[in-house]
Amino acid sequence: MSNIVISGTGLFVPPHVITNEELVAAFNQYVDNFNQKNAAAIEAGDVQALAHSSPEFIEKASGIKARYAMYKDGIINPDIMHPVFPMTQEGSTPEMVTMGVAAARDAMAQAGKTAADIDMIVVSSTFRQRDYPGMSVEIQRELGIEGFAYDMGIACSSATFGLINAYTALKAGTAKCVLFVNPEFTTPGLNFKDRDSHFIFGDVATAAILEPEETAKPEHAFRILHTKQFTQYSDNIRCEASYADYCFENVPEDRYAFKQQGRKVFKELLPLVTNFIEGQLADNQLEASALKRMWLHQANVNMNLFAVKKLLGRLPEGNEAPVVLDEFANTASSGSVIAFHRYQDDFVSGDKGLICSFGAGYSIGSLLVEKL
Repeated sequence: MSNIVISGTGLFVPPHVITNEELVAAFNQYVDNFNQKNAAAIEAGDVQALAHSSPEFIEKASGIKARYAMYKDGIINPDIMHPVFPMTQEGSTPEMVTMGVAAARDAMAQAGKTAADIDMIVVSSTFRQRDYPGMSVEIQRELGIEGFAYDMGIACSSATFGLINAYTALKAGTAKCVLFVNPEFTTPGLNFKDRDSHFIFGDVATAAILEPEETAKPEHAFRILHTKQFTQYSDNIRCEASYADYCFENVPEDRYAFKQQGRKVFKELLPLVTNFIEGQLADNQLEASALKRMWLHQANVNMNLFAVKKLLGRLPEGNEAPVVLDEFANTASSGSVIAFHRYQDDFVSGDKGLICSFGAGYSIGSLLVEKL
């Protein structure tokens, strides 16, 4: 049975940057407007006053300094506080398809593949703009790829689970070359009026080519040595949105937004993650010190530092566990793949690393890889 490799990766970076300073300026103006408008009710104790945010608070809490966005103006307008863009209609292309196609072309170029080489597409993402037709099939059409395509998702681990699905299809012989695509158009799913979460997400798209080792160009290829997945139900990270919402009256404004209980997530998820990784390394008779790099989920820098310190017995040095969330913010499921794409060029044959995501679900997924 052939070894399977990731032979190329791709990254699409949206056109707009929103710094913490810009985000906070808009949020604080919104807070002032709200408190002024509701001054009498606040004074009477009927409405709770809103509090300002600050760039320092955001960076200390998360490590985030900025984020990329497909649309910026509405987000930083205190009278709007959400992205503003045209509704997708029949005949128009959703943003997630446009983003995914761009990342896919980047990955195909790196792997030296054309549409004729690929016979399967997996599109895996936390968010999606419509239920059907599948965006995977639309991406397939845009790229001119024959074969089949499907959409999937498991929140924060959508990317790693998508990569693993591609890997297992190749192992099973149901595909000869797989394009994995991971568009995360996250900003419409964020409540920019919520001090505790308005800074979290950024937009991005990643992609990868997976294929048997014997057909791959070795320059960017990483052999997949082992995969592992885990889920355990938790509603500490959730979204209430439903296709049936039009049936209900007085649907809350924030129903479509991401919600989390951050302290509970930190306390409950971290032990699961460290035990999961330790178990995977033990299954492969490896110590954490054998890994040149851990490309970890990019939700919170403090979580990553805690996990790496537990695994290595010390804080990471250099690029042992690279951080990209300072630039990209939390990109839902894409962070570990962004880190892998950005921080792999110094690997030589035999060097090992771990691509690992964790979060909502709870879900954890990882791939142990080795440079060809």
